Amino acid sequence: MSNARNKIMTYTLLMPWIITFLVFWLYPLIWALVLSFGKYNSLTDNYSFIGLKNYSQALNDKIFWKALANTTFFTLGTVPVTTAFALFLANLLNSKFVRFKEFFRTSFFMPSVTSLVVISLIFLNLYSKNGYINLLLQMLGLPYPEKGWLMDTNFSLLSIMAMDVWISTGYYTILILAGMQAIPDDIYSSAELAGATAWQKFWRLTLPMLRSTLLFVLVINTIKSFQIFVEIFVMTKGGPLNSTMTLVYMVFSYAFDKSDMMGYASAIAFILFVILMIFSFVQMKLLREK
Repeated sequence: MSNARNKIMTYTLLMPWIITFLVFWLYPLIWALVLSFGKYNSLTDNYSFIGLKNYSQALNDKIFWKALANTTFFTLGTVPVTTAFALFLANLLNSKFVRFKEFFRTSFFMPSVTSLVVISLIFLNLYSKNGYINLLLQMLGLPYPEKGWLMDTNFSLLSIMAMDVWISTGYYTILILAGMQAIPDDIYSSAELAGATAWQKFWRLTLPMLRSTLLFVLVINTIKSFQIFVEIFVMTKGGPLNSTMTLVYMVFSYAFDKSDMMGYASAIAFILFVILMIFSFVQMKLLREK
């Protein structure tokens, strides 16, 4: 009787989460999958099954390939740089020679908890043709894009990437720092007795024991980078000339700006889902603990 009562209590406590999962996660996911195989008009609510035509259209769409290239370039350009900076800063904060560690931890983490919209608007001003960055470069006599950083196709995506690195580094610094502080001090003491240098301790002890933390950082950072949206929506709307068009913004644009393209947008979303699964699998395969 007690086992049955325990099961009832367990399912009762889990029910709010189960209902939330079914209504707001599983149902939209299944409905989006259905939409990806059909043509759906959000204004008339008309749906017609068309098979794989949406996926075929995506593979023959130049804008899709441009968005995929931009998203991949953004991810490959920001994830390694962000991880390297975070690892460097975490190692500094974990050393015994840095003072005011609490202040620096808070300062590094602050951009991560600040609204992306607010940060995007600030950088939108900084990157404008009359912004502080151009004024500073002009004072120093250095070249700068006269139309503004976000209006130049050569610098628009790179500018957003630089902003993303600045925003994300502090968050991953705290995660890596937590992993470093979980490593027992006895290991480093033994290495010092054996004559190990600071570099040898970092390379042969710290990095191998941070494998799980680094795997987590790389996977969630990759997923976040592939899903970049807010910065694009606020700052460039995918322009100029699709130079900052990303997959998630393309999904949003086709789904909500064009009433008859919801099915096509759903197909692109599931292609992105498959790409993220492949990237995550490869990363876990490469960094999997022995």
